[in-house]
Amino acid sequence: MGTWFDSLRKTRARFSGALKGLFSSTRPDEATVEELADLLITADVPMRLVQTLSKELENAASRRETLTAAFRRVLIAALGDNPAPDWATLPAPTVALLVGINGSGKTTTAAKLARLALRAGRKPLLGAADTFRAAGSHQLKLWADKIGCESVVGATGGDAAAVAYDAIDAALARQCDIVLVDTAGRMHTKEPLMRELQKVRAAMDKRLPGAPHHTWVVLDAMLGQNAVVQARQFHEMTPLSGAIVTKLDGSSKAGFLFAVRQELDLPILYAGLGESADDLVPFDPPTFVDALLDLEESK
Repeated sequence: MGTWFDSLRKTRARFSGALKGLFSSTRPDEATVEELADLLITADVPMRLVQTLSKELENAASRRETLTAAFRRVLIAALGDNPAPDWATLPAPTVALLVGINGSGKTTTAAKLARLALRAGRKPLLGAADTFRAAGSHQLKLWADKIGCESVVGATGGDAAAVAYDAIDAALARQCDIVLVDTAGRMHTKEPLMRELQKVRAAMDKRLPGAPHHTWVVLDAMLGQNAVVQARQFHEMTPLSGAIVTKLDGSSKAGFLFAVRQELDLPILYAGLGESADDLVPFDPPTFVDALLDLEESK
């Protein structure tokens, strides 16, 4: 299973030298702070947060706070609260819709979420509303069989809204209490495809008033700030209640997570730290920040 420290290695490498120079001093050196600010921006940390960090570092001495402590405090505060679902106590049935662009990892993420639900003693059902790709539906069915949960798969080229409806209908008939509906990857710039999500939501609500109870966007960490742009577009088309970040171990721009939290006010629920079935873990701001700042050894 991947670790936070290993998964953030590429991002950390971008500014580790500047961090060591900063943290080894008692007062911030202007040139070092400027260098660090530039490097943080290249890691897709939002400009507003970088400016806040610079000011807090300048004021750290007057508060008798170490530069390391000030840096850590500001970053953790910027991420806010990010409570992952407590699968054991979610109402029955709970329906979650997964959205995102092609290649973000939605299908695998849906399966990993179902695995978490199973471990919490729930009975999940996976709905494959990705009717554009036969491979996508087939992959989700394979995952469902592998982890031992129910599934509903739509025909290639079929109506995604009808599949979402059928998934809830089947879940109610089979007494499943968690429904995870995977949708086709769609570019956030393609309005007809984006509007299809509204039809999917309407169909779900028709079968079970109030569904989907959660809509989570799956973001590819390797895209950095571009993932924030995507999330914003999805948020405008279909209200999001949280974000799940995949491929964190392959990204050198993990700083974009601060933008997801601050600019979109979206809680980050889970992060993918690797490729195994157990590498989707609840997002933990303090651990994330410590790994980002190379503070693991100090804990």
